[in-house]
Amino acid sequence: MAETDHARLTPPEGATGVLVLGDGTLIWGRGFGAEGDAVGEVCFNTAMTGYQEVMTDPSYAGQIITFTFPHIGNVGTNAEDVEATNPHALGMIVREDVTDPANFRNTQHLDGWLKANGRIGISGVDTRALTRAIRVGGAPNGVIAHAANGQFDIEALQAKAREWPGLEGMDLAKEVSATQTYKWNDGLWTLGEGYAVDAAAPDAPHVVAIDYGLKRNILRNLVAAGARVTVVPATASFDDVMAHQPDGVFLSNGPGDPAATGIYAVPVIQKLLEVGKPIFGICLGHQMLGLAVGAKTFKMHQGHRGANHPVKRTSDGKVEITSMNHGFAVDADSLPANAEATHVSLFDGSLAGLRLTDKPAFSVQYHPEASPGPQDSHYLFEQFVADLRKSA
Repeated sequence: MAETDHARLTPPEGATGVLVLGDGTLIWGRGFGAEGDAVGEVCFNTAMTGYQEVMTDPSYAGQIITFTFPHIGNVGTNAEDVEATNPHALGMIVREDVTDPANFRNTQHLDGWLKANGRIGISGVDTRALTRAIRVGGAPNGVIAHAANGQFDIEALQAKAREWPGLEGMDLAKEVSATQTYKWNDGLWTLGEGYAVDAAAPDAPHVVAIDYGLKRNILRNLVAAGARVTVVPATASFDDVMAHQPDGVFLSNGPGDPAATGIYAVPVIQKLLEVGKPIFGICLGHQMLGLAVGAKTFKMHQGHRGANHPVKRTSDGKVEITSMNHGFAVDADSLPANAEATHVSLFDGSLAGLRLTDKPAFSVQYHPEASPGPQDSHYLFEQFVADLRKSA
């Protein structure tokens, strides 16, 4: 090894964290959270708030998140602002060191929360430069590593980043989905009251939610809109779904390549369409619906991740401010004659929603339950429950 190579692989003074990209690039920083390393796709998220929700969103499985907002961690963490039992994002990359929390709802410092959940953080990174590199070159594979003693086997980390196969062709829904069926009856959160417990009426329209990696707040919004919910695993068969006598079916968000998940999910959705069950899909569920009617999906250059994405409704031209988290999309040009675009991203013109003209089924690529507008898109849950009542 040349001396210059050895110098390049030596951590600078004070460096206890490193991001190693698939092309061998090293980005040094200060580690926090858990020690160790993790390999995945490096992406960026432009949201200014909601980092705890982002880290626990199952759709981020297999990904390392670069937060473009420099001050992450300043409100701490709590047991309410989570979208799943455990974090699914592999780690976080931030600009500024995590400060002591300053929020009345805080119960644990972000550093301690990451340690407790086995997730790695790196601060002191030029996140603006990293984000620009992702925008130009696409989302790279990478390894995030933290060692308090500053000792790293860089060559081994480079090999791990280089050899990771990437998300394309990878089915992650099975890994994050519930393994057992369960009922969900809780509603939305309010200040001073927490989440509404047992808010679903026993005679409310019944939704079966297929869990490809769903966020809990989606379930809460379904209940708030007037439904009761039963959640089934991603691999549930058509007979499994119908055994619960649903009035309608929800297709959840989730991680990975939709084409890979579609191998077992699409045949189930096609049968549900045949029997005329109302269907509503979000994110991966949107992509599953698209594949089920013959459309195609593709991997995006950098993906859409943030809480400030404008989407235009084709019906009236109104714009919704949405939250997005997806690295794959449905190809609008591949939609069949019985499917029409209902929403379009104003960032790049990509398809953000579709509706079938011959079946009670629709879907969106964004997350209405994340409330970035804050309630620009809540009508989608109300629309779905209204469809259930019509078909009952």
